[in-house]
Amino acid sequence: MDRSDRILDANLNRAREALRVLEDYARLGLEDASLSTAAKSLRHELAAAVQQAGMTGLIAARDIVGDVGRSIIGEGEYERASLADVVVAAGKRLTEALRVIEEVGKIQSASFGTAVERIRYRAYDLERRLAARIHPRTAFDRVRLYVLITESLCAGDWLATAEGALSGGADAVQLREKHLADGELLDRAKRLARVCHDRGALCLINDRADIAALAGADGVHVGQDDLAVVDARRVVGEDRIVGVSTHSVEQARTAIAASPDYVAVGPMFETTTKSIERIAGPGLWTAARGETSLPLVVIGGICGENAETLLKLGCRCICVCQAVVGAPDAASAARRLRDLVDRHVPNPISPRK
Repeated sequence: MDRSDRILDANLNRAREALRVLEDYARLGLEDASLSTAAKSLRHELAAAVQQAGMTGLIAARDIVGDVGRSIIGEGEYERASLADVVVAAGKRLTEALRVIEEVGKIQSASFGTAVERIRYRAYDLERRLAARIHPRTAFDRVRLYVLITESLCAGDWLATAEGALSGGADAVQLREKHLADGELLDRAKRLARVCHDRGALCLINDRADIAALAGADGVHVGQDDLAVVDARRVVGEDRIVGVSTHSVEQARTAIAASPDYVAVGPMFETTTKSIERIAGPGLWTAARGETSLPLVVIGGICGENAETLLKLGCRCICVCQAVVGAPDAASAARRLRDLVDRHVPNPISPRK
């Protein structure tokens, strides 16, 4: 009996089973067609690679009775506190199995190993996208470019502008519409959430925790005159993001004490998108950084010409509006900013493809 056949058979079973768990969660749990399709596509591609390599007879090497690992139980193997735990475990099982399949598969076929390598990297991306949906609060720490969408400031259609920003490398998009009727706001929030989730990005709603929860967005951003952080969290739930705007060191300290998921500090520069009595300037970021390890977002008047000043200070996330949404080509404008951030931020997160 070929030992490599047994290893391949066992890990192909693990990978297929894990992909089915991820696919069903995306389809029936999240009702996310994009994630469901991605998982299904990986499952079919793996089957095609096995078929093309002539490995369809691996089942003959299976020896359930003689498997010495059947009785070995890992710590916590039978413990799952939630559906999220099930999905996280499946994601880890998938990528581990694919690595084994790739390495052992090279013995029989170099081209098979190459094909599985491609599948493995796509599995990493699927795992990341699912993790962002399951734990958006944790995912915010990876945000580098955050774009605000307000229709009146967009050079073109608001949703097309958002799509352009995402194509250019935005990790998070916030819908900021102060004067829309509730029905229209909810409809837009749902549409934006779908677009963001298709791209593996976060979607936040300005002010309205109720709309964020109903739309399936990843969180809400509140200002100084909006719901308190603790109240916003009661509405959106413990798993969603709550961010808060601050304009002074005192406001930042108060916000930090409320344990939001991030604190926006600004304005950094003169801005025409919001009426602010005083420009806080880059010094506010420096002061706030000394107060907390929470993610800090710099905001207000940021563009390609002045963003580097903030990045050189150590800022890891910039939030822009007019610099991207007001540009004739939102994707190109976002790409220029993203490239600038990636040159300065240590270990930058690669933009999604």
